[in-house]
Amino acid sequence: MKRLLHADPVPRVVILDGPIGTELGRLGLDLQSKWWSAAAAEQHPQTLARIHRAYADAGATVHTANTFRTTPRAAGDPWRQWLKTSVEIAHASVPAHHRVAGSIAPLEDCYQPKRSPENPRGEHRAMANALAEAGVDLILCETFPHAEEARIAVEESVATGLETWVAFTAGPSGDLMSPSDMQAAAQSALDAGASAVMVNCVAASRTLVYVHALAQLGVPCGAYANAGSADGGSTWGTDFSDAPAYVQYAQHWVEAGATLIGSCCGT
Repeated sequence: MKRLLHADPVPRVVILDGPIGTELGRLGLDLQSKWWSAAAAEQHPQTLARIHRAYADAGATVHTANTFRTTPRAAGDPWRQWLKTSVEIAHASVPAHHRVAGSIAPLEDCYQPKRSPENPRGEHRAMANALAEAGVDLILCETFPHAEEARIAVEESVATGLETWVAFTAGPSGDLMSPSDMQAAAQSALDAGASAVMVNCVAASRTLVYVHALAQLGVPCGAYANAGSADGGSTWGTDFSDAPAYVQYAQHWVEAGATLIGSCCGT
């Protein structure tokens, strides 16, 4: 057999975890309160730990703590304790050599960029500092449809000294950002210090064009898609029928250059 001496190395794919909120709901938790998933750290810690363990058992090595809504704006007075507890649960539930990411989300609605506050820096700084103090391994600024708010969140995260990744969303229907818009937003985040860029919470069938755009930036990139269109933000349809179908989508993302692969709402 002829030996290939100069074959291109196969890029190492890092497996991220999947949705927390979707799984909490699937396991019977009521997510209709104003806190959404934030209160799970206090009210259902064993369920939260079970979800993290399941993702570790499935092969994920980067786990996002349940801090998407443990913010002063969304959770109120308990926010800092819920954040700290969420990070502790994540660390305790997965192998020690796995990495725990702290999630920073848009201050308002992920699908309504026009609601992005004019001065979000103080709140994002508070979140970034609290995540660093809680002991996360990296910060993930995720599900941002607003480029400037994302850049500010990245700046405040980088200021903590922690590695910072950023993920942008164009919404389930892909109508909040064009691929070129997302590429420009990602470049701005890289200029602010982000070390990896991703697309998330776009329907799996619509994600590839965004991966192509991000891969052109020449930095680690990835994708974690959702299950399709959302009805009222809580009931998810599907544009694929089963896990193997999602794997096929993910394979196309890897072929396009993605090395960070996970999944998002409804999957």
